[in-house]
Amino acid sequence: MLTKKGKYGLKAMVHLAQSEPGRPVPVLEISEKQKIPKKFLDAILCELRNAGFVHSKMGKGGGYALSRPASEITVGELVRAIDGPLAPVPCASKTRYRRCEDCFDENTCAVRRIMQRAQEALSNVLDNCSLQEMGDRAKNNAEALFFDI
Repeated sequence: MLTKKGKYGLKAMVHLAQSEPGRPVPVLEISEKQKIPKKFLDAILCELRNAGFVHSKMGKGGGYALSRPASEITVGELVRAIDGPLAPVPCASKTRYRRCEDCFDENTCAVRRIMQRAQEALSNVLDNCSLQEMGDRAKNNAEALFFDI
């Protein structure tokens, strides 16, 4: 399950993606518009900066901006950077594999097999959706709701 940290991180990144490119967005603006506690958001954005997804500018007119175009950032990359591997169990992870302590034979483990399939399906969706596409889908859905009234 996506953690609250992961959800907030995605919301903040979509907000940045929908902002004017290159213009630093103040943390307080993101916090208020996305309903994310500022202190928590500060920590998340710091992690995303350290991972190279955003850059920051201090002082007046400061804030955060995307380090590269939203069309070049996948949702899968972001989730992994914030929450870690996508696999539901460590033995199904491609990036952080770890053998389960209670497993007798990984080759015949029914749990591992189905969790590998779940990991592959989730990776396929998240790795093939850019931050730009995620924002566009949300925007298009909001516009559709508005015009359906």
